[in-house]
Amino acid sequence: MSWTAADIPDQSGRLALITGASSGLGLETARALVARGATVILGCRSRARAERARQELLGAVADGGAVDLLDLDLADLVSVLGAAQQLAERYGRLDLLINNAGVMGLPRALTRDGFELQFGINHLGHFALTQALVPLLRGRPDARVITVTSGAQYFGRIDYDDLQGERRYDRWKAYGQSKLANVMFARELQRRLDAEDAGVRSLAAHPGVARTNLQPASVAASGSWIEPLAYRLMAPLFQSAAMGALPQLYAATAPQAQPAGHYGPGEFGGMRGWPAEARVAPAALDSSQCQRLWQVSEELCGAARERRSPDPDTITVAA
Repeated sequence: MSWTAADIPDQSGRLALITGASSGLGLETARALVARGATVILGCRSRARAERARQELLGAVADGGAVDLLDLDLADLVSVLGAAQQLAERYGRLDLLINNAGVMGLPRALTRDGFELQFGINHLGHFALTQALVPLLRGRPDARVITVTSGAQYFGRIDYDDLQGERRYDRWKAYGQSKLANVMFARELQRRLDAEDAGVRSLAAHPGVARTNLQPASVAASGSWIEPLAYRLMAPLFQSAAMGALPQLYAATAPQAQPAGHYGPGEFGGMRGWPAEARVAPAALDSSQCQRLWQVSEELCGAARERRSPDPDTITVAA
């Protein structure tokens, strides 16, 4: 039987933060959760786009939950930790964190902290955000962290000798690295949560081939004539953003979704279809490599925090 948004359990009283929720998968995820009664916080870089999304959601789901906004720039760890502190002060709790935001296939650029942009936003920004918010999730009934990856994980490789692409840079290899890091992070997070008996589930999900604003942004940034042609040829395979959001909604709400589970579309080799268990990239099954990535990520974020925060003790981050 196909699992759809209609199968989402009642979310009344639950508080969810979705990163990158002003469009695409994030907006569709927010729409489905609000419709089931959740209070959804849209964590976005652009306040104007977030407000437009909020108005759209409130207009479309008049009898659902509430929608709030949180200024959040994943390319800036000061913004990330500041957003976590604001959420803690405003609500003091969190039931669901969906690490959805991402960039794809961009020419080399750096975050505010000097990280390669795709690795910095897709992985390190969410790594720091999650660590800061875990204390708000502990003890909440059915608390979950969902990290959104993609099929690019399957050709990704973590290049520890050149994580920031300083010596050589290929925008698609950098994207694959960041998406593999997402799955590795989700699995290692579950191991650590289990070790401390936190009662929080960490899961990963991917949308298959879904039509979002990532493709046009990649085309515009590349200036390539081949890329738009490839997307036109692949057009019959693309599914809607609403369908692409179903695996992360399943991971976020389905009672049967398992800790450290990984979900994606169940048809056409994981490119489209209803949610199902998805194959994990072999590299993410190596627990020692997941632990290594965690340690390196912790060191990178810690060093960036020390460089930029005049008083590191003003923001509390989970150990």
